[in-house]
Amino acid sequence: MSRRHEIEVLWKTYKYEVMWHHQNSYNRIRTTLKGDCNYDEVKALIDQALAIEPTKGSVINALSHMWGYFKKVCRPSEKHLYESLKAHYLLGQVEERTLILFLYCMAMTYDVQYIKASSIIKNFPKTDDE
Repeated sequence: MSRRHEIEVLWKTYKYEVMWHHQNSYNRIRTTLKGDCNYDEVKALIDQALAIEPTKGSVINALSHMWGYFKKVCRPSEKHLYESLKAHYLLGQVEERTLILFLYCMAMTYDVQYIKASSIIKNFPKTDDE
């Protein structure tokens, strides 16, 4: 596997989790990837982004991007649940964990490999014990 391919796989894995934490970091990494960069540089930028506390805006932005994989194939009840979870999150009545669990369930239900391979889904503990 070429070094460039390794960088692309790394970014593909972490891009939504980075977006979840900080949109500006997401944009910076995308710009960095357009130039001559190395794996360690991109990994460091990802690690810096993941250290930033997500805002409601960054969470909703990433949630909306990931929802895009399901919105045309989901059932009306799933769309309603998405809208409800989003609204309740903005009101402080739903935690980020619940949003990620919803995305996890949707990815498993519709077998969306790209989302299933995302670090935000792969690394998500499915129970409180994990």
